[in-house]
Amino acid sequence: MDRRSFVKYGLLGVSAVALCRFSRIATAASDQPVDKLVKTNEEWKKILTGPQYNVLREEGTERPFSSPLNDEHREGMFACVACDLPLFPSKFKFNSGTGWPSFFDSIKGHIETRSDTSLFMERTEYHCARCGGHHGHIFNDGPQPTGLRHCNNGVALKFIPV
Repeated sequence: MDRRSFVKYGLLGVSAVALCRFSRIATAASDQPVDKLVKTNEEWKKILTGPQYNVLREEGTERPFSSPLNDEHREGMFACVACDLPLFPSKFKFNSGTGWPSFFDSIKGHIETRSDTSLFMERTEYHCARCGGHHGHIFNDGPQPTGLRHCNNGVALKFIPV
């Protein structure tokens, strides 16, 4: 076997192991309750950047089309930037045209929802199930199979490629 083939097959093997790892994370985590992570506001301020703190802890919203994750199309996992909990496999991502990373589904049990009546309308807000960080809102205008759009602030996510 020449060096090029060795490297190519080695990278394929590493990719396969990583993909299996992410699949197990999504499956195993959905079958088990998520352990809560509790920190004070001062502790979060030391860990998060200003924009991350604004969105995750103060329920702010980043400007549309400002996140580099809008253009992220590689295979991998989108996780909460505050606590690393996987929230969305890349296969759930779609281009909604809204300016925020959007997903038609999430990993079961990894987000929690509540009613949000700000802005004089009722919306469904969602948070990370581990750290409680605000990520965005869920709308009923997404693609099949769910018809949902999880509209996420990109600053609240990190992408972990396979």
